[in-house]
Amino acid sequence: MKMPFSAPLLVVVALLATLVTFGPVANAQMDFDSDEAASGGGGDGGDGMSFDSDEAGGGEGGGDAGGGDAGGDGLGLGLGLGLDPAEGSAELDKRERRTESVEEIYAVQRVFVLRINRVELMPSVAFSLNDPFVNHMGASVGVNYWFTNVLAVGANFLWYQGLESESDLNFFVRRSTRLAVPITQWQMGAHLNFTYVPIYGKFNMFNSFIFQWDAYVLGGVGLMRTRPIPVIDPEIRSFDFAFRVAFNAGLGIRVFISRWLAITAEFRDYIYLERFENLDVALGTDRQDPNLWTAENSSIVNNVTAHLGVSIFFPFAFEYRKPK
Repeated sequence: MKMPFSAPLLVVVALLATLVTFGPVANAQMDFDSDEAASGGGGDGGDGMSFDSDEAGGGEGGGDAGGGDAGGDGLGLGLGLGLDPAEGSAELDKRERRTESVEEIYAVQRVFVLRINRVELMPSVAFSLNDPFVNHMGASVGVNYWFTNVLAVGANFLWYQGLESESDLNFFVRRSTRLAVPITQWQMGAHLNFTYVPIYGKFNMFNSFIFQWDAYVLGGVGLMRTRPIPVIDPEIRSFDFAFRVAFNAGLGIRVFISRWLAITAEFRDYIYLERFENLDVALGTDRQDPNLWTAENSSIVNNVTAHLGVSIFFPFAFEYRKPK
């Protein structure tokens, strides 16, 4: 059967009209990103269809442009937000991180022990360091109230009578040469003092244990109850105890075993005025006069004492309060 000449002509005209009508639309809409597109085998796709050689060649058959990935995150984000598809993922990450959580971070470690509003009990053993003629040993107890974390007000009490003893040096020298050095006996001492902690820290021992420590200074005023020991004329003379005003200043260190227990070492200097025995012995009836038994002038005594003991903090537990 012969087709008329007009039938092929009509087919050609229809194809040309189709290309003219849909060609610009394909060029405007089918703009694949070079990183997203893949070859599908459906023809050239017009001049506006650009396919990247790195991603191309993965499709099967015609019409499956991009192997199913052409409509991925980058293209969808670019078309939806009006952005370049290559920059879509980065912009999405930025927008997702706009809402940030605020978290309190403390760069400095908390102090191991808080002293504020706590009471410290300090039992210790005391012994003098600078008297070569009498060994002044004593039992001591101190109480401090910490009204800040570094400042405290307190008191300490010492008992010496019955614990001290004369050194062998003074006894044998006096016995062999008939020469004597005037000495005194201490009964007790009571003092008020202020304590300040300027530094604190920690140290490592044996690469296994970490101990917290602090160093402090203290000072105050109180009373010493003392009397001379008769060594010049012991057959006649005898002395009673009397109170002396005494000032004290010192240094100390604590090493914490726990948050309420520490080992303590102190060095204190108790300074007071003392009346020693008179080196001269009066003759006759004046020998019996008590007013002549002591020296005319008082002498300054520096009683440098070492204290070794423990510190116990009450209450045992405490609570940290963060600054607002």
